[in-house]
Amino acid sequence: MNHPQDRVLMERAIEVGRQARYWSAPNPPVGCVLTRDSEVIGTGFTQPAGQAHAEVMALEAAGNAKGGTAYVTLEPCSHEGSTGPCVTALIAAGIRRAVVAVEDPNPQVAGRGMAALRDAGIEVDLGVGAEQVEQDLAGFLLRMRRGYGRITLKLAVSLDGRTAMASGESQWITGEPARRDVQLLRAQSDLIVTGVGTVLADDCRLTLRPDELPLEDEAKMRALAHPPARMVLDSRGRMPADAQILEGTSTVIVTTEGVNMDEANSLCRLPADQVGRVDLGAWVAYLGEQGYNDILVEAGPTLSGALLQGGWVDRLILYQAPKILGDSARPMANMSIDALAEAPEFDTIEVTRLGADLRIMATPRNGHSAS
Repeated sequence: MNHPQDRVLMERAIEVGRQARYWSAPNPPVGCVLTRDSEVIGTGFTQPAGQAHAEVMALEAAGNAKGGTAYVTLEPCSHEGSTGPCVTALIAAGIRRAVVAVEDPNPQVAGRGMAALRDAGIEVDLGVGAEQVEQDLAGFLLRMRRGYGRITLKLAVSLDGRTAMASGESQWITGEPARRDVQLLRAQSDLIVTGVGTVLADDCRLTLRPDELPLEDEAKMRALAHPPARMVLDSRGRMPADAQILEGTSTVIVTTEGVNMDEANSLCRLPADQVGRVDLGAWVAYLGEQGYNDILVEAGPTLSGALLQGGWVDRLILYQAPKILGDSARPMANMSIDALAEAPEFDTIEVTRLGADLRIMATPRNGHSAS
């Protein structure tokens, strides 16, 4: 039975959980709030992989949670991993009630956590705050439900849908507020992906830049301590040995079988498609195997077009600048479409003004056609 304060306290748990979004992967960024007599006695969020989950952190903060209520954004785990089951800790603490937003689709949990709590005589309510948690944990939930995480395609475009001049010049189409927002988007991602064409044109780094990252002290510390991994799709082995993207933390180069590349690089060889490029179906399967929840693609028109036309994009984010680049400038996606009915359709879910630019977020209208 839901209580009047449940939604307010679950919203608090959701806010707490968001503090983990920069470092929890491959685990989901979960939040937990413990209360007794409607007073908050402890909060916690997921620590980096191999460390304590949100429930354990909240129990440690509370000290004594006997007779209390736990508000948790995702069903407490019931299996033995690198840490002990959270349900065991909650039961041992003597809580009397648990309010859970979303059932964990992980096959190792999938309702078993809530069943264990009920078997211990603990009242369990499910569904409070579920809509918001489904959005916040979208990458993890997608990975558990279909085998790979959320793929976001980010593009900076002009009013006429161009991403660079014919010469390749593209810095900077958008202004500083949009570029700072991209830094936040990167920080919230587990992996940043580009194509070798972008590396050859821009010699990009795809890193977090501390001076442009719009986060406060502790959040910035967490983001910089666990920066996103980087990946380059390079079907024909064109990666320059001195590319900046190879500096620092390891960058995975995804190529096709039989291509001669320096084995000193971190290589992943996957099957080729009919035109000799990395097969995107094999690629997303590999992403799932590696445990990436949120994948951010920042690429040129070839990879962007292939992802859009193949139905592999879960979320499209366009940073649109009020500029006209003309018909000789490079398009946002190389796609061959013969009829309007073949055009991928999206629903706009949010439009935000960032300085002089717009940030447009959209999702596929007809679901994820490639699943």
